[in-house]
Amino acid sequence: MLQPPGTLARRRAMLRILALSLVTLVNASGVGAQAQTESASLEGPITLAVVNGHVWTGVASRPWADALAVRGDRLAAVGSSAEVQKLVDRDTRVVDAHGGMVTPGFIDSHVHFVSGGFGLTSVDLRDAATPAEFIARIKAYAARQPAGTWILEGQWDHTRWGGELPTRAWIDSVTPRTPVWVSRLDGHMSLANSAALALAGVSRSTPDIPGGTIVRDARGEPTGILKDNATRLVDRAVPEPSPEAKDRALDAAMTYATAQGVTSVVNMGYSWDDVATFERARAAHRLRIRIYAAVPLASWAQLRDTIAARGRGDDWLRIGGLKAFVDGSLGSHTAAMLAPFSDAPGDTGLLVTPPESLYAWTAAADRAGLHVMVHAIGDRANRLQLDIFERVARENGPRDRRFRIEHAQHLAPADIPRFGALGVIASVQPYHAIDDGRWAERIIGPTRAQTTYAFHSLLAKHARLAFGSDWPVAPATPLEGIYAAVTRRTLDGAHPDGWIPGERIGVEDALRAYTSGGAYAEFQEGRKGTLAVGKLADFVLIDRDLTRTPPAELRDARVVMTVVGGTVAYERARAAAQAQ
Repeated sequence: MLQPPGTLARRRAMLRILALSLVTLVNASGVGAQAQTESASLEGPITLAVVNGHVWTGVASRPWADALAVRGDRLAAVGSSAEVQKLVDRDTRVVDAHGGMVTPGFIDSHVHFVSGGFGLTSVDLRDAATPAEFIARIKAYAARQPAGTWILEGQWDHTRWGGELPTRAWIDSVTPRTPVWVSRLDGHMSLANSAALALAGVSRSTPDIPGGTIVRDARGEPTGILKDNATRLVDRAVPEPSPEAKDRALDAAMTYATAQGVTSVVNMGYSWDDVATFERARAAHRLRIRIYAAVPLASWAQLRDTIAARGRGDDWLRIGGLKAFVDGSLGSHTAAMLAPFSDAPGDTGLLVTPPESLYAWTAAADRAGLHVMVHAIGDRANRLQLDIFERVARENGPRDRRFRIEHAQHLAPADIPRFGALGVIASVQPYHAIDDGRWAERIIGPTRAQTTYAFHSLLAKHARLAFGSDWPVAPATPLEGIYAAVTRRTLDGAHPDGWIPGERIGVEDALRAYTSGGAYAEFQEGRKGTLAVGKLADFVLIDRDLTRTPPAELRDARVVMTVVGGTVAYERARAAAQAQ
């Protein structure tokens, strides 16, 4: 397991946890909750207890209980309400769940956390349904900004108005002196207005760069749309936000995510800047969510040296993961496919990173004991990365490496069993299935769609799933993610029985992918992901039992309380009162 050497105090704490964990094993063998709760009361008072709930523990040998108790930042008891009530005193906060469901805290295994925080206060183009609405929203937002302020984020979706890509001509007249650089919701192409292109020095004479495209009109002039690696041409002209602005974005992101029941995230960093933001928050004791921060795979040597000098971190902030890209996205027609797109014969997408670089970096990082996670959307991209993982594992020899493919979106049938056989984790985002399912078949056709977002098939072939959101590409709302995985009902209502219904999975499978699956995917299954004595007290109270809720009503469930490390990070009643 990839963990830094502990201090003497940490080793002693771990010995106590191991002792408490032995009691869980005894309890699972048939000893009642009394044994579990008594053994946990060795030191210190119970600070928080939840009773009268349906507690889904995620532990196979004892999946259900109806109460739990917290001592400090750890779970002290998981059992019956009667037994937990015996442990409380007058200083214990006791929460009556009133039959609500308690689950381990949701782990969002793929987010862009600081970017998501910035997006909460930027122009919102996600549901703009017409070009006119797209333009009007940018105009209104620009009118409220100081002159010269860049307009960023946006998360527009051109499929909502029929698929026509926006151009700078749409918005130049409403933003003549305001640079605009707004991204499609998948982050693989963005729109610049003329002011932004001028500041970036992008013109008719600017050549395309490998792994990217500058979309041009019939006269060869840039339309304002840049795809994948070409977006760097404008990115470099955008002023760097101040540390204070990044801190505010992180705070906003944590407030948003904890309200959705998220207690841990894996941040897919494009640079080391996010790590610095997280480190400031950790040093100031401002973190309310646990963060596993990945950095670019190309910087593996820097990560190796940083870990050697400072270690991997603690329960709040850890490093050790590396992120790279094979290809782009389906919506941008930059996913790398084995055969041409159905709506664009001759176009098979593109590779963002040369395969030889992916192999060299993966092999070196793996030899250094680092954790490699690679974005692959198209079937060609997934096959290429599976081949690289297989080669590296063979060359570097056996170890617990837990390679991950991020998205694993469009898979050739022959590659589905390889995930389980190679031990490659499928880090997938179920909300994408009900979003992309509105239009994906127009791009890849009905045959390839059958193995798109193949959650059931992956599980059937013994692959491990880790669920996430890809926020801000999609909302960081695990309850909607569970609904998506269980029903596969697309957002447009066109598939009431589910888009590719054979790939639907059960509620408990979805819960595992958001909890223990996510913990395993970051080497933390011994610390979190299930509700067992001695583990971190990260859990969520939901207003209904998801396992007894009709699938169509799952998206109506609401988070009542989110607890991280024994501290209430979100409470719906309190949030409602503050809003009044």
